[in-house]
Amino acid sequence: MTTRRTRPAPRPPEGTPPPAELARQARAVLADAVRIAHWAADGTSTGSAPLAPRTLERAAAALALSPAQVQAGWDRARLAGLIELHGDTARPGWRLRAWDRDDSAVLRGWVALFDAWSLVHASPDGIEATAVAEAVEAVPQVLSLLQLSAGPVTVPALLDLLGQRVAELHEERCEVPYGPQEQPAPTGAEPADLNALLLDWALEGLASVGALTLGPGHATLTPLGNWAVWVKLEQICVAAQSPAGNIEQSAADMLLGCARLTPGPARAEYRAWLAARPVGSAVTELLAVARGEDALLRGLAFEALRVVGAPAEPVVRSVVTEAPLRPYALLWLAEYEGTDPDDAQDVLSREEATWLWVDTAAAVADHGETGLLVRHLDSAVQGTVPALLDEVRAVGHPRTVQVLVALAAAHPDPALAKAVRRAAFQVHTGGV
Repeated sequence: MTTRRTRPAPRPPEGTPPPAELARQARAVLADAVRIAHWAADGTSTGSAPLAPRTLERAAAALALSPAQVQAGWDRARLAGLIELHGDTARPGWRLRAWDRDDSAVLRGWVALFDAWSLVHASPDGIEATAVAEAVEAVPQVLSLLQLSAGPVTVPALLDLLGQRVAELHEERCEVPYGPQEQPAPTGAEPADLNALLLDWALEGLASVGALTLGPGHATLTPLGNWAVWVKLEQICVAAQSPAGNIEQSAADMLLGCARLTPGPARAEYRAWLAARPVGSAVTELLAVARGEDALLRGLAFEALRVVGAPAEPVVRSVVTEAPLRPYALLWLAEYEGTDPDDAQDVLSREEATWLWVDTAAAVADHGETGLLVRHLDSAVQGTVPALLDEVRAVGHPRTVQVLVALAAAHPDPALAKAVRRAAFQVHTGGV
């Protein structure tokens, strides 16, 4: 018998509003995005990135917003997981369905937007992409100073920190010239001027997503921004959920209750839940959950179906034609027919395996911990990160941008994070 050690979750800094109040503030920040998501997800609207002019005009007229407000809200809705594109059809994301009743979903949606602030706010014209990427990499240190200061911080102090961090990035990459160098004639902006321009851009971008407020010569984290930075600094480990009472729950709630159990106890809970209801209705309910927008529940639903065994086989076989479920169904059938679970991945095509990788990454980004998302890179079938990014962009998963933004925010390697962030930007803008 083994014992598991857990540490209590750290308490947020004194004065941090309760989750319900933080969620209220997040809803206010994303109010236009939610309106646009509801309009776009009515089943008749089409979408792209960016929106087509006619669609933009229709939305502006229907919602009494300017075209610029509609485009901004559309981008935010996609990045926050409120809406997803399947081909050219806009569908509600799982967060939109849970928006009015689930504060956790709201906060996760806002954090996804917070992580993507550099996509929301266009970078200044005429600045090299390398300089922009360095500023994005330096922003976490700027946010840390704001969080630790627990109040307004002057722009000169933030600029000094940004300059130091950019210089450190140059040094880490061996970009500092060695030995005496001729001083070139000044051309364009001086480094200090460039850093000042990039700091202004970053602060405006973070303010645009509700992470901070700007005053004359200073910046202050909002309660939402303060909480988000603290969460990232502390790397909160969510306590394991108790399985007690799951037998009486719906399939979705039962699966969420089992999400952090180890495989053995989870299977026992699935068996108890299945024993309490007719197998046919249980399988139908599990597949309904799998067809939802929450990737974590999709994977867990098929784990529960493995416990069902033979009675589920005809129904699982029938969903092989449904693209979001196909990789899960093929793996289920392969294992059901006797394939070793370690070899079952061989039944998937390269495209199916890539889709499953993105779907699993979406589950980790929504419900897991930073380290898990970084380690998830190792499970990709592609041999290199560039190859993975190329195939991820091509596979067309509706959560691709959010997954790549979350991975870039989480990965400790600046060069890799920059490449992932660039791929996210290209998918977001429809580029190549």
